[in-house]
Amino acid sequence: MGDLSWITARPVAHRGLHDAARGLIENALSAAEAAAVAGYPIELDIQISADGEAMVFHDFTLDRLTAAKGAISALSAAELGRIPLAGTADTIPTLAAFLARVGGRVPLFIEIKSAFSGDTRLARRAVDAIAGYGGEVALISFDPDMLAEAKARAPHIPRGIIAQARYDGAHWPGMTPERGRMLADMDHRAASGYDFISYRFADLTHPALVAARAQGLPVTAWTVRSPADAARALAGADQIVFEGFTPQA
Repeated sequence: MGDLSWITARPVAHRGLHDAARGLIENALSAAEAAAVAGYPIELDIQISADGEAMVFHDFTLDRLTAAKGAISALSAAELGRIPLAGTADTIPTLAAFLARVGGRVPLFIEIKSAFSGDTRLARRAVDAIAGYGGEVALISFDPDMLAEAKARAPHIPRGIIAQARYDGAHWPGMTPERGRMLADMDHRAASGYDFISYRFADLTHPALVAARAQGLPVTAWTVRSPADAARALAGADQIVFEGFTPQA
């Protein structure tokens, strides 16, 4: 896999260096530009469009960040590309457009969103989109199946598993206790082949995470929202994924 020291070299801007008060919306090209200019690596989210394109957007639905309603997967890339983000001039970008804007200036951590349905088309599209990209890039996901697909198609691209200690409640419909424990313990490395871990900030004392870090796996902590929390996070992780403040790079 080569040198992965860049993964934890600098604090990572969660969904770009966004600030709605200044018109910089999460995952927008303007937030990406702000992070790149400031020298921060960028974590970004991708969802799949109706025509199979990778779109840079966090939610499964359009309602929170746009005036449109419904599932992002119900519209084509062209249709999504015409939807303004939170009343700004930014619209929902394709992953290809995001890559072109950043242009290798800072590392990218591309989170492949998943409904845990077994559909791994988005992982395949992500691999295709970053083929030939000259900058440092990693693929990350909560879903080990997405990482396994990426591993099969492009084993040279670094992969990171995103995890937390508990997988219950409304955010995880249909999650069985057994699978939740497997995900929390990250007990799938043989299949998913993850090279590093991004673990929930509040859960950094989870035994499986502590053991993995002791074995030398790089660990980032998400999502850190204050300097005080950054200091606490760095006691149990190698780097932070941040938003809402500007850490020392």
